[in-house]
Amino acid sequence: MKKKIRVLVVDDSAVVRQAMTEILESDDEIEVMATAPDPFIAADKIRHDVPDVITLDIEMPRMDGITFLHKIMSQHPIPVVICSSLALKGCETTLKALEYGAVDIIEKPRLGTLEFLKESSIRICDTVKAAAHAHLQHIPAATLKATPKLTADAVIAKPKSNAMIQTTEKVVVVGASTGGTEALRVLLESLPHDAPGIVIVQHMPEKFTAAFARRLNGICKISVKEAEDDDTVIRGQALIAPGNHHILLKRSGARYYVEIKDGPLVCRHRPSVDVLFRSAARYAGKNAVGVIMTGMGDDGARGMLEMKEAGAKNIAQDEATSVVFGMPHEAIKRGGVDRILPLDKISEDVVRLCELEDEKLSMANIN
Repeated sequence: MKKKIRVLVVDDSAVVRQAMTEILESDDEIEVMATAPDPFIAADKIRHDVPDVITLDIEMPRMDGITFLHKIMSQHPIPVVICSSLALKGCETTLKALEYGAVDIIEKPRLGTLEFLKESSIRICDTVKAAAHAHLQHIPAATLKATPKLTADAVIAKPKSNAMIQTTEKVVVVGASTGGTEALRVLLESLPHDAPGIVIVQHMPEKFTAAFARRLNGICKISVKEAEDDDTVIRGQALIAPGNHHILLKRSGARYYVEIKDGPLVCRHRPSVDVLFRSAARYAGKNAVGVIMTGMGDDGARGMLEMKEAGAKNIAQDEATSVVFGMPHEAIKRGGVDRILPLDKISEDVVRLCELEDEKLSMANIN
């Protein structure tokens, strides 16, 4: 029998502890070994029995979650998932938690429709399972049934032909999940101010992406913003999909723009990398460069293959620098990847590929 992932739930709310226990134990691969109302009790439990993953609230009595996280990562690294209500005022704090070594962030379970609860249980369980597989050295309810795992067909139809002509304007599409927030920082910080326009899907909850974009905008040469419907994709700017919404790349004449839309979970995510990549295959074709980065699962693998079949050039982050090698591995296995690179080499190759294609087109026009 496969060993279950043992989770310690740390939250000062008894209601949340109970809800988290029911949600996590609805997955056959997870068991809640214990719960704790504050970090002091959690530390005592860890001394006697070390969990595989800790879910951790931020605001708690006696010691806040950020301080406890810092102590865990400096003394006895254990994969930690921050479980936050993600009120807008707290987004900067949750970003700090990722810098301190948290693997990911999930939204606290709350009352809502049955569909919301189903989707929440999927996200929470998948995040905890991804955390259990994380390479920490690279990091500075029970009755609910999982909904079917949908493909990008649920949001955008697969292109019937690859009729997109090549132009001088290139676009870069990027997908990431677990560990992706810091990986994206490394990628975007390294890009020049006139880098090709970029569209990004990073799996993260609603209300978190705006703060994440602001943080990156403050440290990168390019501008970074949370995408809005009909935003134009332009040089020197990266658009990040808003949490809980799919993002599609579209084209009107010579103008690339994005469409923000609702829809079901695709590959168990919203936003979904597969949705973005399929739209890039359909509307950009040879004009696109795809990048798939650290993350659990296979979101993006199908779409990346469709991009390659449409003429795009694709890059995957290598295993050594990935927090979780799931998404890149699946894309490589399906044959959609042209190059496998360490994180610190990806930005250089993205720029090189775009410039190389520009040179080829210019020479063709001259001839």
